[in-house]
Amino acid sequence: MKVKELLFDYINPDIDYQIKKGDSLTVLGKIEDGKFDLILTSPPYNIGKSYETKTSIEKYLETQEEIIAELVRTLSDRGSICWQVGNYVDKGEIFPLDIYYYQIFKKYGLKLRNRIIWHFGHGLHASNRFSGRYETLLWFSKTDDYIFNLDSVRVPSKYPGKLHFKGPKKGLPSGNPLGKNPSDIWEIIQQDWDNGMWNIPNVKSNHPEKTDHPCQFPVELVERCVLALTEENSWVLDPFSGVGSTVLGAIKNNRNAMGIEKDEEYCKIAKQRIKDFNEGKLKFRPINKPIHKPAANDKIAKIPKEWLELEHINGNGKSNGLNGKH
Repeated sequence: MKVKELLFDYINPDIDYQIKKGDSLTVLGKIEDGKFDLILTSPPYNIGKSYETKTSIEKYLETQEEIIAELVRTLSDRGSICWQVGNYVDKGEIFPLDIYYYQIFKKYGLKLRNRIIWHFGHGLHASNRFSGRYETLLWFSKTDDYIFNLDSVRVPSKYPGKLHFKGPKKGLPSGNPLGKNPSDIWEIIQQDWDNGMWNIPNVKSNHPEKTDHPCQFPVELVERCVLALTEENSWVLDPFSGVGSTVLGAIKNNRNAMGIEKDEEYCKIAKQRIKDFNEGKLKFRPINKPIHKPAANDKIAKIPKEWLELEHINGNGKSNGLNGKH
């Protein structure tokens, strides 16, 4: 069956977007001061992924500081940097990267506005420590006069019928008709904004946005930052853009965007994703979609019979948690 020609492009023709192949430090050196209202990225974690070379944490941070200096220079006076990181692990010891990065950003005069927890329900399982199920996003502003569009990210009030109980407004609604001010823990828009932890699924094999990149950034995470911290037609940058999720989240919301990526294959994937989006073929996880929870009678939620048999065989007073004993 022949597909009908699109009546319009999904990308606003007035929006500029670029995927630049190259080293971040080299490309940034050619960009003018103050260009970007938002710099949003997830830098390499120095854990030996296919796209990075693992070094000592000291050398890793030294290299990152060179790039951060250039990012601060290219950030507008009303701009923000959102830096999403996890942990560096060396011989089983955890080094929380956000703590190390905080000191670098403060050295360049930036001000931390929020330390956001991104929680996800699935990931690698650990055997010698608790399995990690969160990463952090540090939101810094360059000045005190920063872009923050509260109305773009308000959530429904928990008690919209609450009234003022005294004063000149007694008896009138005490909230905002557009919704309440969100906090710094999010769980899918209204739940997430309520308690400061963003419960957004990470991009694993069954995620609609999954590509060949091993540590892919969900577009949903991007959009929340873009809507709150930029204006339409602002410029957004991702200096480690991978397969282009930040660029997609920006142009999807009428922002100009630039992604810098040294891996040629990832650049190709990013450009193809943008092309697919413009043709209406790219799949996204909706920003307000609840996280799937299996029903009690779903096969995946039932205890395997092998485990039940094991519990019966082991009947030695010890519990593995299957019979409700503690």
